[in-house]
Amino acid sequence: MMKTPFSLLCALLFFTSAFSQSVTNQLKISNGELAGTFNQATQVRSFKGIPYALPPIGDLRWKEPQPPANWTGVLKADHFSHMPMQKHFFSDMIFRADTMSEDCLYLNVWTPAKTGKDKLPVLVYFYGGGFVGGDGSESRYDGESMAQKGIVTVTINYRLGIFGFFSHPELTQESPHHASGNYGLLDQNAALKWVQANIAAFGGDSKRVTIAGESAGSISVSAQMVSPLSKDLIAGAIGESGAMIKPTLPATPLANGEKNGVSFAEKNGTKTLAELRAIPAAQLLDAASKPGAWTLSATIDGYFLPKSPLEILEAGEQAHVPLLVGWNSAEISYQAFMGGDVPSPENYVKKVKAQFADNANEVLSLYPGKTQEEVIKSATALASDRFIVYSTWKWADLQAKTANKPVYRYIFSTPRPNEVKPADDAKVNKMPKAMIGASHASEIEFAMGNLPYNKVYAWTEDDYNVSAIIENYFANFIKTGNPNGKGLPKWDPNTNGSPVKFMNIDVTSKLEAEANKGRYLFLDKLYTK
Repeated sequence: MMKTPFSLLCALLFFTSAFSQSVTNQLKISNGELAGTFNQATQVRSFKGIPYALPPIGDLRWKEPQPPANWTGVLKADHFSHMPMQKHFFSDMIFRADTMSEDCLYLNVWTPAKTGKDKLPVLVYFYGGGFVGGDGSESRYDGESMAQKGIVTVTINYRLGIFGFFSHPELTQESPHHASGNYGLLDQNAALKWVQANIAAFGGDSKRVTIAGESAGSISVSAQMVSPLSKDLIAGAIGESGAMIKPTLPATPLANGEKNGVSFAEKNGTKTLAELRAIPAAQLLDAASKPGAWTLSATIDGYFLPKSPLEILEAGEQAHVPLLVGWNSAEISYQAFMGGDVPSPENYVKKVKAQFADNANEVLSLYPGKTQEEVIKSATALASDRFIVYSTWKWADLQAKTANKPVYRYIFSTPRPNEVKPADDAKVNKMPKAMIGASHASEIEFAMGNLPYNKVYAWTEDDYNVSAIIENYFANFIKTGNPNGKGLPKWDPNTNGSPVKFMNIDVTSKLEAEANKGRYLFLDKLYTK
């Protein structure tokens, strides 16, 4: 029998492998065929840069997202597409997209499914960044680790800043819904509709979609939960620090948004919508980024938001789904309240009296400051509560009262470790650990299983253990609506009338009774007048 030459055998094996991989990584969705990539080590397929809407450019600037166009041939979905227009406001954002454009409505999918019949649970993650920064390519949101836990994971891009939240009377007039200003939120809704139509091709179950996000992403989750456009598209929600409730980026009445837009247009010498749409994207971004030029806010537009999120939650008209929600133990530093003043008891009392007047004594009772150590702790708590904790607490409280679904509350308490000291610069000092807890956004890499992507910090064994705990809680919740599972501390939910407990996620995670309700009830009186 004739022997096959070794070189020919290798070529045949290579061809067979390549052919097998191309078939494995190619699938068809509603708009055409996609070719992704396959990670042999993790057995996860990824499809990046998938258009879920038409590019919002030209006449489509400041219009709700339009369905994407069909394509012929095979779209190579092997790289991240353009990030949204933004200034680089946040140093902790590590983008993997290398271009920025107004043409930014793309999403990314990671799937462990072997076929389109697997019907796996789905996670759709919205990035944070104050609605002025962020991108679905950020490494801390990478979906591969979650996919390895049996979850089809999706990250999306949505319009930011002036491109995503500009309102104007002419925009309202031309809209078939007589609404303007919520384009970034409508982008998210369009992505959720895309998931409903297409996720089965990736092995996902459209009836088991959980939305999640941190900061502005968490605010987005709360907004999608209360919007009549989105509330029936989701089976669960995860909120990490933030809700669209005063004082955390609350939605403004449409008339206020329009007035803000007219003022911006006048400052720029533009009188018509056509002139505004003709401004080059980079120039528009520069103009809107000038101090005092324009104020970002979602609008109560009568369409995406028929009422304020607070009113919708109070009426029980939001999505009645399980909610996993919480915040970090030291969201923002004491300097946010103390400014440049030394955190002495005397300076603290002066600050409290100046900012709270007739309520100063109550504030000092709830946030005492008799020693410098106590001032630092209380000023951190007060700044954090006013920044983002109260709104998150209010969301959880109302969801428990009016949705009749379980609410799982957490506090994340693990601070980031020291920064890695460059080997070639012995004089560079490492950053000290946070004094009293976990700062804003520091839980993201832990929760998504992405510590290795962040090379800034010297992650420890304890950090990886904490990451395993919170990621498994999240994964269990995405799969079942319940975070509990084997090897994890038992987490009791809160529903209307049941005791409020928090899972304190740390090196030693444990369930704790609510300790600071008095603080939130006090702020509740201030913010719901």
